Amino acid sequence: MKIGITTTVPVEIIYAAGHVPVDLNNIFITHNRPESLVEQAELAGYPRNVCAWIKGIYSTVLENKDIRTIIAVTQGDCSNTHALMETLELAGVTVIPFAYPFDRDADLLRLQMDKLMDRLGTDWTAVQRTKKYLDEVRSRVWEIDIMTWRDNLVSGWDNHLFQVNCSDFQGDPAKFAREADAFIKAQRQKEPDRQSIRLGYIGVPPIMDDLYDYLEERGARVVFNETQRQFTMPYGVDDLVEQYRLYTYPYGIFYRLKDILVELERRKLDGIIHYAQSFCYRQIEDLIVRQKINIPVLTLEGDKPNRLDARTKMRLDSFVEMLR
Repeated sequence: MKIGITTTVPVEIIYAAGHVPVDLNNIFITHNRPESLVEQAELAGYPRNVCAWIKGIYSTVLENKDIRTIIAVTQGDCSNTHALMETLELAGVTVIPFAYPFDRDADLLRLQMDKLMDRLGTDWTAVQRTKKYLDEVRSRVWEIDIMTWRDNLVSGWDNHLFQVNCSDFQGDPAKFAREADAFIKAQRQKEPDRQSIRLGYIGVPPIMDDLYDYLEERGARVVFNETQRQFTMPYGVDDLVEQYRLYTYPYGIFYRLKDILVELERRKLDGIIHYAQSFCYRQIEDLIVRQKINIPVLTLEGDKPNRLDARTKMRLDSFVEMLR
């Protein structure tokens, strides 16, 4: 069956159990009218001052009748997920909780994986076999990332797309691998772009869909997508528990910053765009980001699915010109 996920979880377990993971965020944001899904949730009673991603996920599940079970991350993601779970249960959806321990405790994380395996009907042998295969698929996306920041052959948007889809491999890892292989082959024929301002993007993926294109039109290119890269499990370890301990997104800002600062130096970034979703607690972390990162930082806020507004475009223009 199709199992919806509210954010990245150990998909190795879902695939090993013979099910298909579906990242509800990706289904929501690629809808032909994602703003209508937000409106549907508000009509159902969701407050206006709640994150649009939560509202979009709620309506996405109700609209997709073939998704009757979801795995919801109760710790390590949005705190509003708890209420999302309750409203979906009210609508007859089966909800399976999964929690990342705040202190990255290996025993607690293993316990969460054991419980998920028992619930879905699989074991460590099958999961490790699945992990080995999925790591081969992920290796294509690791190569695309290298082609982005080192070889200057891949755009920030394409880098974002392949990385963000590693949360569920679009429900078909073999097809996803073939698409990645074809993309890599095509990009090898391009001339490298060594002229652009080099930017990093940190925070959750943007809810507006034209940010990357707008930056490239102005001579700037994103060569580091922080959270999207984490979806690819970029550290290449054999142990599944350790893989999801190293995965930075569910843990605190200081642990995330360790990875960000390493990549900032390695990729020779000129500036950082810190994206904060409206009504998200992660907005508060911006004050820590600004104290710990020693290159220029532009903080952007997004609310509902839309294109960049005039004010945000003006701020981006000024930022890029200042870096130039």
